[in-house]
Amino acid sequence: MKNDTTEMSKDIKLMFIVNVDWFFMSHRLPIALEALSKGYDVHLATTVTDKKEELEKLGITVHPLLIGESRGGIFQFIGSFFEIISVLKKVRPNLVHLVTIKPVLLGGIATRLTKVEAVVAAISGLGSVFSARGLLASIRRGIIGGIYKEALKHKNLKVIFQNENDKAILKKLTGLSKKQTHMIPGSGVNLDLFNSEAIADDEMKFIFAGRLLYEKGVGEFIEAAQSILAEATAKKQKVKFILVGAPYPNNPSSVKLEEIKEWEKSGIVEYWAVRQDMPEVLRQAYAVVLPSYYGEGLPKILIEAAASGRAVITTDHPGCRDAIINNVTGLLVKTRDADDLSNAMRKLIDSPEQTKEMGLAGRKMAEQNFAIESVTNEHLKI
Repeated sequence: MKNDTTEMSKDIKLMFIVNVDWFFMSHRLPIALEALSKGYDVHLATTVTDKKEELEKLGITVHPLLIGESRGGIFQFIGSFFEIISVLKKVRPNLVHLVTIKPVLLGGIATRLTKVEAVVAAISGLGSVFSARGLLASIRRGIIGGIYKEALKHKNLKVIFQNENDKAILKKLTGLSKKQTHMIPGSGVNLDLFNSEAIADDEMKFIFAGRLLYEKGVGEFIEAAQSILAEATAKKQKVKFILVGAPYPNNPSSVKLEEIKEWEKSGIVEYWAVRQDMPEVLRQAYAVVLPSYYGEGLPKILIEAAASGRAVITTDHPGCRDAIINNVTGLLVKTRDADDLSNAMRKLIDSPEQTKEMGLAGRKMAEQNFAIESVTNEHLKI
């Protein structure tokens, strides 16, 4: 006998609109699978890389878009908008779940024009527009703020935030009511997959994992590494610095591959590129470092680090600071400050036992706040 939830949802056509398929798989797939198990007819409109066949085998109908492309400027932006309208008219979903910036902006307006019954928008960070400095950034914020105001006007709308800062900004910009907003801490983590194992301190590996953008703090990570390596050699300490991730050539903030090769050649970092086995990567970490000043939601790597029982060094910046307890599960440092970052790393290098205690505290925090089952259930309730 089916439960009431299944009976209610069996006729609901749910469409996710996400920038790119691999992001959907890493951040929203468990929610989609749970929806399928409840009887939803699940669709995904996204930029397709190599995940379409895998997703369709799971029972998800995939509709290719070019929404994740960065080229083309305003013309590509407008083109993506009409693509979304086209796919909404074709599928006629009852419920649309918008994830990441461009789908929220374009999809929010498109769902109103096509009279979609209900919309859930997930704000997983506000991106570089709301963290950048200068006159041009201020002008862009004004334009994007105006689009958000239009995008979040649907009469049957719920908006999910990952941190209070983003919630405060968009409530002020758009006039969202308290009933329309929900707080869910990140995308969740599989606590069985990411598990806490003993930390090896004979070779201390500080791992940066994420998109290789300067706004994520890559420059500060490299500068701090250079400072520490000079001291570690003199003290005969075995310390390594690892970069995990890929450059984004279409993003003006991206690190160039030539720069990474030069850092490797100079012995500053090891470059592990993009990895699909993050649990294994984090098992090798002494600590995880994310000195970001990007417009973060709640960075997934910090949740995974906590679940893996690894201490975290990150910035006192919205989203980042929400993922740790300062001096308990990790250390907060100033944004854009390589000296403060290197001092925090030195503290962990000189305090192996405290570093291990921070990792264990992080694991407890992950169990209490970040379990994928809890996050998935909250989404299904909404």
